[in-house]
Amino acid sequence: MLKKLQTFEEAKQTIENSFKPSFLGKEEVILLEAYNRVLAQNIVSSSNIPSSNNSRIAGYAVKAKDTTNANEEQPATFKVIYRINTGETPKASLQDNEAMEITAGEALPDFADTVISIMDTQRENEILHVYNPAIIGENIHEAGSDFKAGSVIFKKGQVLGPSEVGVLAALGLNQVSVLKTPIVAVLSIAPEIINIDKQLLVEKSRDPNGYSISTAVTECGAKPVYFGVSPEDKTIMTRLIKTAISSSDMAIICTDSTSAVDIIDSLGKPGIEVNGIAIKPGKRSAAAFIDSKPVFVFPTDPPAALLMYQLFVRTLVQRLGGRPTSSLKTITAVAGSKFFSAKGSRTFTLVQLSFDEQCRLIADPTTTQGTISALAAADGYVEIGENEKIEINQEVTVHLLRGSAGKT
Repeated sequence: MLKKLQTFEEAKQTIENSFKPSFLGKEEVILLEAYNRVLAQNIVSSSNIPSSNNSRIAGYAVKAKDTTNANEEQPATFKVIYRINTGETPKASLQDNEAMEITAGEALPDFADTVISIMDTQRENEILHVYNPAIIGENIHEAGSDFKAGSVIFKKGQVLGPSEVGVLAALGLNQVSVLKTPIVAVLSIAPEIINIDKQLLVEKSRDPNGYSISTAVTECGAKPVYFGVSPEDKTIMTRLIKTAISSSDMAIICTDSTSAVDIIDSLGKPGIEVNGIAIKPGKRSAAAFIDSKPVFVFPTDPPAALLMYQLFVRTLVQRLGGRPTSSLKTITAVAGSKFFSAKGSRTFTLVQLSFDEQCRLIADPTTTQGTISALAAADGYVEIGENEKIEINQEVTVHLLRGSAGKT
């Protein structure tokens, strides 16, 4: 098993070289359950949308040529021959100097090529007066103006959000083919950690990592399966680790146990590929590939575990599910304190954001003593290169762990 400490870049490259995402298959889901899923095939319009010319507004359908000479003194005069009701297809065609009353969204009668707003007309019984020339195509949705029959609306790989789901509904699709969601197993192994439903005892703490990592997995479009907390018993650890790996597409194990790393390495080839990284925090992180399936080992320290996920796993989970990759959002701030890297290590420091009297966004290291309170206080983190430092008032890039920056 490898024991050489790798640099941050070496570890990233080693993982990238071994990561071979496989096609997980596809499935049909109903449209109301398609949010945040990934299309498994192109969406092609089977017909013109709209299917026929229809009116954008409530008004009167006429022939534009009949309004050419209309003015305030000599308005164009039309006979209103019909009112097109909601959902009705006009049965009669429009002749010269005839008009049909129409509401927004309704199909135009044959030969009508413009719609005049009610506000621009005057009507006396069945006689309609128009005072301005109309333009051909004015206030009309042409057939196929949204989508032509046979046109590709969304391509395979599109992530479905509210607007995409709305378009699919307009196309008449009540179900859609999507990529299967990756399954990511999450397991914690530590003697001092208990499941959150257990009574809190002296020298014990509840497991935040299983829940923060599982939520981060969900955020990336995968399905987490939380296996709970395992004691550092070799038999129990082996059983749970084997089950977690075999029943998932990726496994993330939070532990400080070297025995757990040995167990993972023994389960398949090539085994442990990264075993220690020159970073702080997270030096003892590891990565393995068991018959091509990625397995990650992160420390039990809650901020470190979540940082390691964001640094090494986030984009892999997205790629496993066929999604475009997206890193954490960043924002530029000003260092309110000096930042130093640990000797020879890439350092990632949790920061809090606030505004100073000059309305500058200031980044300061979190000042809490506990690991859980640090996780609660941190707005993001700042990366500091090996053997580098950041001076006060120097611009820094903050990688946001929350959706909004700063506190009031």
